[in-house]
Amino acid sequence: MTLWQLTLLSVLAGFLIDCVLGDPAWLLHPVVLIGKLISFLEKTLRRAFPKTDRGAFSAGLVMAILVPVLSAGVSFGILFGLYKLHPWAYFAGSSIMCWQCFAARCLAKEANKVVKALKIGGVEAGRKQIAMLVGRDTEQLSEEQVLKATVETVAENTSDGVIAPMLFMVLFGAVGGFFYKAINTMDSMVGYKNDRYLWFGRAAAKLDDAANFIPARLSALAMIAVCPIVRLDGRHAFRIWRRDRRKHASPNSAQTESVAAGALHIALAGPASYFGKVVEKPTLGDGDRPIERTDVGRTNALMYGASILLLLLFEAILLPLALFGGLGL
Repeated sequence: MTLWQLTLLSVLAGFLIDCVLGDPAWLLHPVVLIGKLISFLEKTLRRAFPKTDRGAFSAGLVMAILVPVLSAGVSFGILFGLYKLHPWAYFAGSSIMCWQCFAARCLAKEANKVVKALKIGGVEAGRKQIAMLVGRDTEQLSEEQVLKATVETVAENTSDGVIAPMLFMVLFGAVGGFFYKAINTMDSMVGYKNDRYLWFGRAAAKLDDAANFIPARLSALAMIAVCPIVRLDGRHAFRIWRRDRRKHASPNSAQTESVAAGALHIALAGPASYFGKVVEKPTLGDGDRPIERTDVGRTNALMYGASILLLLLFEAILLPLALFGGLGL
């Protein structure tokens, strides 16, 4: 088998492993190490650059370059060594690394935890559980707002947590997956428009927007396509997506959230509080009915359906090319 054949098969294997195992608590996840690298570089670079807006931006720009390059470099070194050892050692290592780039089962599991918390402990327990998934203030959320935040998280992370790393991996292998995960982790840690990160996190946020531009749109289209399979309204999802997909300040997040709102006939987004400051956001969807707890499970099904559809599509297109030597390495 060629290197590219093994790589494509390892992406498929990694997704299957994620579906079965998720992210075991006992296993040190590479994102944790990337997060430690980001924290270290933030402290180091802030000290090294002037304490001005321009200095903060320059420091953040250096970090935005270093973190993905180092993450990709380390993963490349590991895989290169494994391939030199034996091609099947490469396949095993690449499969494990691809698994660690996917977050489908973890995403669905954490979303279901919010619903379980609401059932057992009421809205207060739900607030505490959703606080682990979102960056907004959660202390005053109603049950409806907790559920909306959960559905929005699953919808947005259908792209960020599953399909975007998948696209990078089918094109560039696990190295591409780690390159993307580094970008996405930086954005989740420093990509905030507050006093601390407005300038320092700007480069990371813009890089994340660029990395997710195509995946977010592919994710939205795939979610629409699988609506009939998961018994949701694909026609309405398409209509709301066309109307509302550009409503967020972010160029990407409303793509998948608008599909979920349309498919479920609910309203998402709207005003939210971040660090004590209310941020006005347009509403996505028509809100034909109130959101309910079962909508979280429906959104999980939409996420899995879109992910499986695109993975099969990618493999169906690229694997034959690799098998017949078009992409053989």
